[in-house]
Amino acid sequence: MNVHATVVFQARNTLGEGIVWCEREQALYWTDIHAATLWRYRLLDARADQWPMPERLACLALCEADGWLLLGFTSRLAFFHPVSGTFAPITTVEASLPTRLNDGACDRQGRFVFGTLHEPPAGRARQPAGSFYRLNAELSLERLDLPGVAISNSIAFSPDGHTLYYCDSPARTIQCCDYGERCGPSRTFARLDDPRGEPDGSAVDGAGNLWNAQWGLGRVACYTPDGRLDHCIDMPVSQPTRPAFGGPDLATLYITSARDGLDAGALATEPSAGALFAAPAGSTGLPEPRFAGTPPRISTT
Repeated sequence: MNVHATVVFQARNTLGEGIVWCEREQALYWTDIHAATLWRYRLLDARADQWPMPERLACLALCEADGWLLLGFTSRLAFFHPVSGTFAPITTVEASLPTRLNDGACDRQGRFVFGTLHEPPAGRARQPAGSFYRLNAELSLERLDLPGVAISNSIAFSPDGHTLYYCDSPARTIQCCDYGERCGPSRTFARLDDPRGEPDGSAVDGAGNLWNAQWGLGRVACYTPDGRLDHCIDMPVSQPTRPAFGGPDLATLYITSARDGLDAGALATEPSAGALFAAPAGSTGLPEPRFAGTPPRISTT
């Protein structure tokens, strides 16, 4: 029987995405991409904070260095220290292409893997112009040998770190490959048969199940390690975007969502679109991997 998600915080995000759980702060971080805003929600006191960003913020990761985040903006990567408000640029990404960063997550070794998506002119169809990259601990950037995509998504790693999951959302297929210093050949992990939906962000639990937010279908689907659909978490909104395991025992699935593209009629039937949701997972997640790279020192003088 399917589980139902409930609202934790009515953020009213245009495009909530990139959610991660910080066990040190007992807090959730995520982004509203189109609003260029970083969000934090602390469970202990139900406090929500937000930081305006200099451009659209597509994805983020926790850092091993206390107090720092790694941010993936539209066209570049940077460190950010929320307490001091310090930004430290790292590198630009695809600056000459009509693309922007999209989904991203740290691998089990503390390297940040992310993808880009194609942003065509108005009225033009998206093309497979996006790619996947890895930011290493010494801050070198390498392009991964994976097929081009129109919209990169679903980046996640198996518990042992040897399998990478990813997708091109419009293809409605979640792919996987052997993962190490190089990526092995891609293979199909799961397909969405319903043409109304697309795979969005994913998370992996301790048993190796992949939990995928499915845009347009109003659900988070749980797939077993062999790609079989096991069950779903039903959402009261049509556009869930990304799940993350959180809470003191990592047994709650927190899910971001979006209002983007919904007209007045749809919003009337989905008043919680853009909210932060939670549901009991029935399984336990894994601690969020942290980026191993070293941010700059903050001057105290």
